[in-house]
Amino acid sequence: MPEIFDYFVPWLKGQKMYFSPHIDLAWRRPELHRLMSNENPNPPSDKVIEAILKYGKMANRYADQGFAVRGKLAEMNGLPGIENVLLGNGSSEVYDMILRSFLQPGDEVIQHTPCFGIYKLRTLVAGGKMVSVPMKYKWGDEHLQYDPDGILKAITPKTKVIIVANPNNPTGNFMDAAHFERIAQTGIPFIVDEAYVEFAGVKEKSQVGLVSKYKNVLVTRTMSKAYGLAGLRFGYALGDRDVIMQIAATLIPWNQSTIAMWAGLAALEDTAGLKMRVDFNNSELDRIMTEVNKIPNVKAFPTRGNYMLFDSKAPGKTGDGMIKHAESKGMILRGQEPMYGSDGWFRLTIGSKEENDMFIAAVKEYFLK
Repeated sequence: MPEIFDYFVPWLKGQKMYFSPHIDLAWRRPELHRLMSNENPNPPSDKVIEAILKYGKMANRYADQGFAVRGKLAEMNGLPGIENVLLGNGSSEVYDMILRSFLQPGDEVIQHTPCFGIYKLRTLVAGGKMVSVPMKYKWGDEHLQYDPDGILKAITPKTKVIIVANPNNPTGNFMDAAHFERIAQTGIPFIVDEAYVEFAGVKEKSQVGLVSKYKNVLVTRTMSKAYGLAGLRFGYALGDRDVIMQIAATLIPWNQSTIAMWAGLAALEDTAGLKMRVDFNNSELDRIMTEVNKIPNVKAFPTRGNYMLFDSKAPGKTGDGMIKHAESKGMILRGQEPMYGSDGWFRLTIGSKEENDMFIAAVKEYFLK
């Protein structure tokens, strides 16, 4: 008699559930400061709280298709209407829907690394193969550099999706706009992840204009970062109407809650609240970079996300060591596996001013002792 595991699809066998040990640690030890998960340190605005309370009292009712918030997103992004907008339970679910729409077992997805881990995880669950194109970097460079030529060279007949984050997580920089056009012209489904674009300005940095020019381009975003709604799970995709509506066939009915939809709409309409969060974040980023770059053999990379990447060439001082030191001082930082011949990498999420002061003091203590 066959065993239950004989019935699993072959490409799922051995895959593990996604979890974030640093987030689990933060909930187990609430006294530790959460400087590790690209969360916003500022709580939701009063307008968002009002929407949560109002629609929380209506939680006995099913949600509609998100007509109001999808209409708002279409309007904000210069798209014809709600059928250009796909909602998800966070952008992670949006990626699950997109990748299941395009991949058969053995198909390839190209990603630019280092990057958000969910691309690979959802590719593997769909039976696909992940092809990673590393960014270019050597010590002393201002940024880790995008490699659009490397992405184009990695294309094979099995390539079914290309994903580029803009700005990239964790490096914090943007790819030149001309390179998006080059990749779009391949005709391959091309996803531009703009999870953090609000910190640099949607009008200035978004590639959403390509959606009207190329049916194969999709732009994904989340309200977890600049809008500070990570716990509500609100993600979305913008694209050509026919493409979005075909992907929507994978959508689980009522995948996004009534509360998330109306709280999301309230956040979109609260432009003053968004500006406050963006201005605070960017001011703190500049302050932290200035202070850390005073330390010999430690580099803070310029960024317009709500996170910062660091590399160290200090003798005997590793990224893992910095993370352990920070925890001993009451903070959780994010690790970054060794790359480009260095084990000095570590990452920070921007916290409150007081938390950022704690971080600066801890970095100086660790690297200057």
